[in-house]
Amino acid sequence: MSIQKFKTFEEAERALWNFNPDQKYYEQVRALYKLFSKVNKFSYPKGIFKFKTFEEAEVHKMNAIINSAKEEIRKREKENEL
Repeated sequence: MSIQKFKTFEEAERALWNFNPDQKYYEQVRALYKLFSKVNKFSYPKGIFKFKTFEEAEVHKMNAIINSAKEEIRKREKENEL
């Protein structure tokens, strides 16, 4: 990948878009999503949740992330015991 220089942020922003994707582009996107799915093992709990404030929603989200991480750790420890 070559280095590109831009005079304005608008020029740089336009360079991010690909209006004529080819097969290689789709392969790169597929590889990116495959990598992300391996890195991100977080699964959000199913259901509908109501919150009175954004802060309450953030606390719930962080607890869900922490619980998911703990579950993943327990799963890996169990696999290592076998």
